[in-house]
Amino acid sequence: MASDPQQHTLSSLGKVGKSSGEIGSVEEPLINGGVHGSENYSVVAAILPFLFPALGGLLYGYDIGATSCATISIVSATLSGISWYDLSSVEIGLITSGSLYGALIGSVLAFNVADFLGRRRELLAAALLYFVGALITALAPDFPIMVIGRFVYGIGIGLAMHAAPMYIAETAPSKIRGRLISLKEFFIVLGMVGGYGIGSLLVDTVAGWRYMYGASTPLAVIMGIGMWWLPASPRWLLLRAIQGKGNMQELRETAVGCLYRLRGPAFGDSAPEQVDEILTELAYVGDEKEATLSEMFKGKCLKALTIGAGLVLFQQITGQPSVLYYAGSILQVISLFLLGSYYLFLDDVPVVAVVALLLYVGCYQLSFGPIGWLMISEIFPLRLRGRGLSIAVLVNFGANALVTFAFSPLKALLGAAILFYIFGAIAVASLVFIFFVVPETKGLTLEEIEAKCL
Repeated sequence: MASDPQQHTLSSLGKVGKSSGEIGSVEEPLINGGVHGSENYSVVAAILPFLFPALGGLLYGYDIGATSCATISIVSATLSGISWYDLSSVEIGLITSGSLYGALIGSVLAFNVADFLGRRRELLAAALLYFVGALITALAPDFPIMVIGRFVYGIGIGLAMHAAPMYIAETAPSKIRGRLISLKEFFIVLGMVGGYGIGSLLVDTVAGWRYMYGASTPLAVIMGIGMWWLPASPRWLLLRAIQGKGNMQELRETAVGCLYRLRGPAFGDSAPEQVDEILTELAYVGDEKEATLSEMFKGKCLKALTIGAGLVLFQQITGQPSVLYYAGSILQVISLFLLGSYYLFLDDVPVVAVVALLLYVGCYQLSFGPIGWLMISEIFPLRLRGRGLSIAVLVNFGANALVTFAFSPLKALLGAAILFYIFGAIAVASLVFIFFVVPETKGLTLEEIEAKCL
């Protein structure tokens, strides 16, 4: 049974008016106080809600690594194990980019179904699509079926890259939220390494490409089982409650139970108090109003959309490190100009290109790569987070597809030196964008970010 203060909070929530500042007798949000400041959690309990969603990133990275080797295997007359190995460059391109175009479809789907399904069920759907897509690709009897498999797998990528950062952000303790979301990028890179490794072992095996793609199915099963076991996001449940999409008391009690499971025994008896704090803060910032499409381009969400879409756009067209790592940022800008200088002036010193490339990739992976995903998972108001993040993910994969498509023609038209100098100039522009537009979110709860930064 809820205590008197908790009953008072819930009754106050029922009095929420049209103004986002009206919460019954509560005049100020619990933004500067409350449970989260001394938030306790069990490390084991907190890691598992990160680990299973992060497998979605690992499977995305694995696909990139495995495909690079699979396209070598599948066109070999002796090793492909198929009669339709004589594929054109366009057909090879469809195999390579099929999952990317599927991811674009997944991003569009997420815009419409994310808030209805919830983060956990969206990740369950992603795991199922990963499994089915990998199986279809591995067993494909002909080229069209293989492309279908690549698209299905890609839809899983789109859903996973949309839901995983949201689920991690909404379930992780504030103290380690940034670290965990950033580690998701590490899982993507780890997946790439795994894909390259397994691919290199199987590239000389007859029909090795089938095994490369099939090897991802056990991980998809593990991801699905893990997401089935994990609880729903408490913040998503509370959003449903405050928007009248279920019984308030039942959803609140479910959220308390989910929060306790996510934090473990170390959380003690703080779950009901924190749930009521989150409810009050959601009402204060106006999350009791259901999101509409037009709101995506107004007020707070427009600002969040500008930040999120801008970051992932610059992330894709430059790989530029983010505002939280100025040192890495300066180095990577330097590395892009070194690459340009190598092609223009230093053709006889290939070590310069190697050093520049290592600087570029290293700076990206320690900063802009993970921080871009972190920011887009934090910056959107809760009631608009599902749709906002789907737009950001759509921009991410759209820019990825555009850069992938345009790189070779631009290199042929302008030359490698000029192209890399252009990338360097864009990277400088991204620094200006980050400095003036992107806020600091370190140490803030998701509700505080919405109240203070937007």
